[in-house]
Amino acid sequence: MGDESQHPSRQRGLADHLRALDDSALVELLRARPDLATPLPPDLSVLASRVHSRMSVARALEQLDRFSIEVLDAVRLCEPPATTADVRALVGEVVPVARVTAAIERLRTIGLVWGSDESVRVVAGVAEAAGGYPAGLGRPATELTGGAKVPSRAELAAQVAAAPIPATEVLQRLAAGPPVGTIRGARRPAAPGDESPVRWLLAHGLLIPTGDDTVELPREVALLLRGSSPLGDLHPDPPEPASRKYAPDAIDEAGAGQAAEAIRVAEAVLDTCAVEPPAVLRGGGVGVRELRRIARTVGVTDEIAGMLLETCHAAGLLDATSDADPQWLPTAEYDVWLGRSAAQRWQRLAAAWLTMTRLPMLIGQRDDRDRLINALSTEVVRSSAPVARMDALQAIAAQPPGSAPEPAGIVAYVDWTHPRRGANGRDDAVVAALAEAAALGITGRGALTRFGRALLADKPVTDLLGDLLPTPLDHVLVQPDLSVVAPGPLEPDLAGAMGMVAEVESAGAATVYRVTAGSLRHALDAGWSADRIHHLFADRSRTPIPQALTYLIDDTARRHGGLRAGSAGCYLRSDDAALLAGILADRANTPLRLRRIAPTVLVSPLSRERVLDGLRAGGYAPVPEDTDGAVVISKPQSRRSTLRMRSIRPGADLPVLDDERLAGMVRALRVADADARRSRRTTTTIDMTELPGMTTATTLSVLQRAARQRSRVQLGYVDAHGGTVQRTIRPVSIGAGYLRAEDDRTDVLHTFALHRITAATPLDPHPEES
Repeated sequence: MGDESQHPSRQRGLADHLRALDDSALVELLRARPDLATPLPPDLSVLASRVHSRMSVARALEQLDRFSIEVLDAVRLCEPPATTADVRALVGEVVPVARVTAAIERLRTIGLVWGSDESVRVVAGVAEAAGGYPAGLGRPATELTGGAKVPSRAELAAQVAAAPIPATEVLQRLAAGPPVGTIRGARRPAAPGDESPVRWLLAHGLLIPTGDDTVELPREVALLLRGSSPLGDLHPDPPEPASRKYAPDAIDEAGAGQAAEAIRVAEAVLDTCAVEPPAVLRGGGVGVRELRRIARTVGVTDEIAGMLLETCHAAGLLDATSDADPQWLPTAEYDVWLGRSAAQRWQRLAAAWLTMTRLPMLIGQRDDRDRLINALSTEVVRSSAPVARMDALQAIAAQPPGSAPEPAGIVAYVDWTHPRRGANGRDDAVVAALAEAAALGITGRGALTRFGRALLADKPVTDLLGDLLPTPLDHVLVQPDLSVVAPGPLEPDLAGAMGMVAEVESAGAATVYRVTAGSLRHALDAGWSADRIHHLFADRSRTPIPQALTYLIDDTARRHGGLRAGSAGCYLRSDDAALLAGILADRANTPLRLRRIAPTVLVSPLSRERVLDGLRAGGYAPVPEDTDGAVVISKPQSRRSTLRMRSIRPGADLPVLDDERLAGMVRALRVADADARRSRRTTTTIDMTELPGMTTATTLSVLQRAARQRSRVQLGYVDAHGGTVQRTIRPVSIGAGYLRAEDDRTDVLHTFALHRITAATPLDPHPEES
């Protein structure tokens, strides 16, 4: 940071202070507070006004750890302008000087204080954003009493010493902060015999009424009670969570095993949605019954199923269709994802989970109206969700390598690193993030894996994770009972082939398939031949092919196609007249309404698909044929959602600025600021940059004069989307960082934030002012 004392004549305000900084300091300011550069301010005076603004200050405060906030309170409590020596004295000797100095430098970098070591000032928006009671201390007694004479420190000490024990306990509670309390009739004089502790304190001036029902403890009394700790308990260092130690390789192996399972379950969830798509509820999302069905089919808990549905949706692998009866289906991107390596598939899922603005822990809970919150509904959206996940994982990353901290310790650590970030439920979100990270394999045994650290740094994980995941197998093990065991993940083509000829009986680290007549007919319907099925098992099985499987394949293939169906309503034909006679005589086929029109032909008024399903349910093996008598290949087509793909990284509300872009912004600011200062036609003795929400002096002067004379102004303004808008207005008033003006065409009153105004050009001639 620049030395303010080197240019005393120029350091009349924050804008001049910013001009005195070198480019690297301005770059660090914009890096720490990117909202200041959105949109790029027209000059450094506007930048200074944004630094002061309450909303920007509130964002900056969320980045501070607990000790930095305590040091900021110390600066606020010092008589302005403070010196670093004053701040260190107030903090006390229990904290090393280097820690205090580093905290002040952090506050300078982020733009919450400014000036040299001998003149440290707090930006104006801090008092509003951080609250009016720094370090939990009330206002000075002179401010509370309107300037009336207050007792000396010795007199206060005597009064405190004479206070009854109940009154002393009230003082101790208020001295710890916050310093305000309530009592009915606070301004009413104490009646004789009224011995309540608060009434005694009011009667002796140790509490000051601030309203009809509110009282406040003067700062002097609180400091007297706090003694040698004027700031209260300080927290210069983060808490150390209780941890277990593991070897890094053991952590990575555990995480990789869970990552492989997460990939398998995600694929199973998506396949389940493809086979039987869940309907989109009227209010959006997936119903509870559908969620439970998916979880039961895949073999996981409802919580894991819900988390993976949300993650796959955020990753662009699952979406709702756009037809009249929308359903949740895998997208076309799912087929691309299946062809990627296991490590690439995991990175896509994990990156989507880390950045999605959805909180799966809310699924199944009740909202404020006591309505059930469903998966994939808008009620699950929380903008703070990715922040809570990042905070939780970074807390683990901050521990020594190989440490697996307890969840309660992580919650305490996050509360120290960002005490002002997050609202109610932040602690629950952090605990849920830890459980979800373990389920995805980002952590192993509670510690962060090496590929998990790469994920946090937004780096590729393929090399780190690829070697840890099991190599896809090119073989299976056929068992005598017609089951087929896959002792690990299969190659994509083999997995697809097994899904065609067999049914999954159990899934897990080793998948068990079951070959049945129905599964073989499914393959034959899709155009497979008996020879192709024989070759599949012969080539891919490491165990001998049981004779029972050979017989089953041949028998199913022999029967397959012996009976053919066509549409006329529907007809059945076969060279085996006895077979048709048996079908016609079978009472189970009565609902098909079949009748013989020739010794080798039966017909039905029902559709071909309905007749085929009915006959197959009765144990027959018909196949469809086209009008030329050729067998129709009925390979199932995968259903996919056709909606536009989403980005797997939800757009943040602020841009990510790299060093080159930040340096370019600073150069542009320097040039624009120099041009603006040269083009000023009027001067002012008021230092506008000391006030929050002020634009350049020239623009402010134009608006003030127009407000006095009710004249028109052409206003340049940056809207909420970053676009520049030109409007003709009549200013009415200026104050608290806002311009209130009437639209010249509609006479509607509008409010404009002064720091978003880029130009103000008078449209009416101004008469000479007396």
